[in-house]
Amino acid sequence: MSDSTDRQRTLDDQQLLRYSRQLLVEEFDLDGQQALSTATVIIVGCGGLASPAALYLAGAGVGRLLLVDDDRVELSNLHRQIAFHGDDLGEAKAVALARRLGALNPDSRVDAFVARADADWLDRHLPDATVLLDCSDNFATRQIVNAACVRHAKPLVSGAAIRMDGQLAVFDLRDPGNACYACVYGEGTDGDLACSEAGVLGPVVGAIGTLQALLAIQVIAGQEMAPVLRLFDGRTVSWREIRFRKDSRCAVCGG
Repeated sequence: MSDSTDRQRTLDDQQLLRYSRQLLVEEFDLDGQQALSTATVIIVGCGGLASPAALYLAGAGVGRLLLVDDDRVELSNLHRQIAFHGDDLGEAKAVALARRLGALNPDSRVDAFVARADADWLDRHLPDATVLLDCSDNFATRQIVNAACVRHAKPLVSGAAIRMDGQLAVFDLRDPGNACYACVYGEGTDGDLACSEAGVLGPVVGAIGTLQALLAIQVIAGQEMAPVLRLFDGRTVSWREIRFRKDSRCAVCGG
């Protein structure tokens, strides 16, 4: 019996049908699906970036998703946080998002944490994770998340969006020779600009969150990630790429 047949036997008929379109993708196929089914993904922040990211990851068949956010759904969220409905107003975002993911795909185990992703929470849960998606909206949280990923040698998929601009990068911290978030952005928290102050268009957030899901799937499937910061300009619908490398003097990962 071939290895391919052995792998197929781990998926029942309904799963083979559910995931049939992505199983046809040569770069993904059965091995990628198996990797997804056993993966644990942490998503920090359950807002505009997490909405499409979490929906696509659950839809793809990620085995376990951990959602952490201490915020609640507000009316001003609904133009961009597409996982939420009017009936969710006032509810904890992590709980509302978990319910939506469970309805989408019962194959995925979803755990909601109405909490702040501080160092203690991350140290408890990150060791069991395959990859972490930073979908937060402030530098302070991003720095805490990055430091935890460095400590535990876990890949970090970072996304951000404001106004009509987006940023996207993978920091594969399983290799100590790779750069971390602080190598690129430094350690400071200055420059935080909230959506409530600067504004943001929903499709810009959606584009970045969707691509965070794609990059996470590629990381889980074993594809090598280039050290590239991708900058999206929604005004012209164009991208720029900036390569980065490890900073030997980085206070977080430079040793």
